Order: sequence, then C-alpha cells, then structure tokens
Amino acid sequence: MTPNTAPDGRRQTLMEREAGEAAAAVATMLAANRAAFAAVARRLRASPPAAVVTCARGSSDHAATYAKYLIETMTGTPTASAALSIASLYDAPAVSGNRLCLAISQSGKSPDLLAAVAQQRDAGAFVVALVNSGGSPLADLADIVIPLSAGVEHSVAATKSYIASLAAIAALVAAWADDAALEEALAALPAGLAQAFTLDWSPAVAAFRGATNLFVLGRGYGLGIAQEAALKFKETSALHAEGFSAAEVRHGPMAIVGDAFHVLAFGGTDRAAASVRDAAAEFRARGAAVLLADPVEGDLPAIPAHPAIEPILLIQSFYRMASALAQARGCNPDSPPHLNKVTETL
Repeated sequence: MTPNTAPDGRRQTLMEREAGEAAAAVATMLAANRAAFAAVARRLRASPPAAVVTCARGSSDHAATYAKYLIETMTGTPTASAALSIASLYDAPAVSGNRLCLAISQSGKSPDLLAAVAQQRDAGAFVVALVNSGGSPLADLADIVIPLSAGVEHSVAATKSYIASLAAIAALVAAWADDAALEEALAALPAGLAQAFTLDWSPAVAAFRGATNLFVLGRGYGLGIAQEAALKFKETSALHAEGFSAAEVRHGPMAIVGDAFHVLAFGGTDRAAASVRDAAAEFRARGAAVLLADPVEGDLPAIPAHPAIEPILLIQSFYRMASALAQARGCNPDSPPHLNKVTETL
C-alpha cells in the first residue's frame, strides 16, 4: 500500500487523509489549550452567564448544535444559535447582558460571522473563539482564543477541523462543569479516534451507492453529527440528505419514509440513542434501507465511550466511509462543484 492508497486499494483522497490526521490534531489541541480551557472555566464559574450564544455557519454550526446539548445538560445554561444576518443585514443591536458568545470557525473571516460576534461583544458578551486559522479577524474580536490546531485542510470538505471543534467544546464544558468523567474520556479521545478510523463501514458504501434521498438520524449529543453527515453526503456525493433528530423526524418528515428510502442512524449508549434505535427499527419495518451505527446493536461498528464522546468517534468513522462513497458515485470529495474552501457570506 502506497501513501496515496487506501487500505481497500482505492486512491486515498485528501479528505480521507486529512480525516485520518484528526487523532493527532485533537491531541495537539487539547495539550496546547489546557491553560485556556481552565481560564475560561474560572471566568464562567466566577460570573455565570445567563445564556450562551453560538455564532457559526456550515460544519461549525453543526458543532454549535453539539455545544448546545453539552452546555445545557452539563451546566443548565440556555444556549442558542445566533441568526448572523440579524447583525450583518439588519444592523439590529443585541440586548446587553452577561452572556458567553461562543464563535466557531475554520477561517475566522466570514463577514456575517464577524458582525454577529462584534454585536455580541458590544452588548457585553464574553467572547470565546474556536478557530483553526491563525491570525484571523475573529481572533481579534475574542477575549480568549482556542486555536483548533488542526492544520491546513486542502480538501474542501472539512473533517479534522470539525472533529477538533467538537473536542474543544467538550474540553471547555468539562472544565466549566468540573466533570472528571468527561475529562478522563477526553484524555482517551485521540486513541479512540485512531481506532474509529479503522472500523469497516464499507456496507454503507454498498447500501448508499445508488441512493437518491436519505435521512440521517441522531438525537441529543448525536444530533450535530447527523447534521454534519447530511451536509457531507450532499457536498461530497451529490446525494440529497437531511439530518433530523429521531424525535423531530416523527413530526412530519417520517411520512415519506418507506420502501427503498435510505436512512443512516447514529446511536450510542445513552437514553437519547435508545430513541434513535427505535426510529431505525420502525423505518426498517416499513421497508426502508436502514443502517444503524451503534455500539449496542448496530449494522455498522461503533466504539462505546462516554456518551458525549461517542458522537466524535462516530463522525470519524463516517468521514472515511463518505470519502469512499463519493468515489463509488463518481464524485471528487476534495473538490465538489460550485464550492470553495472558505465561504464568506455577508
């Protein structure tokens, strides 16, 4: 096997190669930001914010979904995603208050993101930026910067930077909540990512190669990766996919699931994952082609871990499969049509 060849003999894409670097990137990020996570935690415990506002787009906004569930379950602090256009297009001010503004970005350059973060800062928010590119305009707006340390991503499809974002969020919340179990699980995360990248998800390539529409299900901590996986299906495989909560999908969308419909479901070991398994079983009974990635009873292998860590491991396994699926469908995941690596919206 050459450095440019995948274990199954395919040409290894940049997307796959960069996803495979996630374990090392996370180890570097966690070690480099230990003092920063502690500083953020001290500030938040000394002056607990009334709310958290996340500012992000694309994959970073899917990381913000993960942040919402983790922050609300572990600290009880209401967390919501900012509508960036409120600042960039409507020039509407934010009400002053004691808030945490959590800004998440690969490039830290998008004008609407910067406008929203500046709006929050001017309203008195404590701004923490998770950003991969050094020296970005976003860093200049932040009170504390958490460099994601993922390195350059040449593939348009973000992989290791998204995983580093999830890990940084988990580390920040673990420090804020002073949660020893999550801290311990984070220490084992790099090794878990390396293992997750080796898992065989080739049945998903065979199952989804001819698909035209697909639902991706998650719930709780796993909802953000369901959203991310749906985006990756669209941008790398030209496959129309939508990410749903296993609860929300029952409020209308499930009506179209039936014979020959495709579903990828992300499970886990907590109560939220149990409802994902229930939805997967129901859709399978209707004749849908369902694949469940789950450490309990999955069609695709998954690694059991702390419930907040399991989604990070699942998306790592998914990325390698997504690269292979794109190639099987005749697509180039490194350079999807009409997309650029950095998207700057107004």
